[in-house]
Amino acid sequence: MTVSYQQQLQEKVERITTQFASFNPPTLEVFQSPEQHFRMRAEFRLWHTEDDLFYAMFERAEDGKQKTVIRIDEFPIADQSINDLMPRLLEELKAVPILSQRIFEADFLATLSGEMLVTLIYHRRLDSEWEAAAKTLAEKLNIKIMGRSRGQKVIVGDDYVVEQLNVHGRIFKYKQIESSFTQPNAQVCKHMLEWACDAAQNSQKDLLELYCGNGNFTLPLSLKFNRVLATELAKSSVYAAQWNIEQNQIENIQVARLSAEEFTQAYEGEREFRRLHEANIDIQSYQFDTIFVDPPRAGIDDATLALMQGFERIIYISCNPDTLHDNLKTLTQTHRISKLALFDQFPFTHHIESGVLLEKI
Repeated sequence: MTVSYQQQLQEKVERITTQFASFNPPTLEVFQSPEQHFRMRAEFRLWHTEDDLFYAMFERAEDGKQKTVIRIDEFPIADQSINDLMPRLLEELKAVPILSQRIFEADFLATLSGEMLVTLIYHRRLDSEWEAAAKTLAEKLNIKIMGRSRGQKVIVGDDYVVEQLNVHGRIFKYKQIESSFTQPNAQVCKHMLEWACDAAQNSQKDLLELYCGNGNFTLPLSLKFNRVLATELAKSSVYAAQWNIEQNQIENIQVARLSAEEFTQAYEGEREFRRLHEANIDIQSYQFDTIFVDPPRAGIDDATLALMQGFERIIYISCNPDTLHDNLKTLTQTHRISKLALFDQFPFTHHIESGVLLEKI
């Protein structure tokens, strides 16, 4: 039986409402997604037959072993620009043997700003002839192309796109690097950014952000605080965050290349990190009243939870309701939930993105 969008959204609402009822939260805020064309990323296998080449996905059998090849001619959940490009790209690949030879995957990264990066992945070495053909293709389709094979990466144009998101009337530019994490649902991402900014109102002090990625939340949140210290461990994400800060002409953010666990050790004086000295970051000069976290699915470690309990205000974005629920058992010992939100980032899947504002009791 086909489930409508509103039915699947209501099931998520009921799950979160029931799961978090023991914390006595306020009424759940619900931010829904467009029903189609909401996904800014898509990945397809390219399937070869004797006389054809087409996009494909695999459907796994109930026993978990057998896989059936499913031909994909259109992909309604992907952004319209991806759907428009798919047949044109396929036609060009078929027409140029050097581009289609031993190709096995095509990944699309689209933006609301109109930029598109396509990664073509091969089971063979890419040479200068391939690069010349890819450059011609990129110019013809007005896209950026990345070629990949084992141990090889060939950039045709750029290895990134620049997204532009309107948050409460201000445009923020974001460099999104190929193969790095970005929010897949840009429309819902804008809701998340605005919700976080609303939750951060009326601060007179500084913000600590852990797991900042490319600065997705950091940039708009910086307008709500005197200063921001953001931490991220992945070098590529730190680089993108610093580029984004500069491009958006924001001057009150520093980025520290630390994990959440390392920041806790540095903040409590347990360890010194050369990375902080090299970046001219003095943690003790900050006057934090708010901490913002958007952790991986595993949630937050015990030491970081203990650190968070010392802040007046906690803004927590979660991609896993179960680890969020577990973390809240600790955080609600010192804080009360004053906002709870559901962001339908992944329609028609079981995945749920949540937001919680906690304030000191």
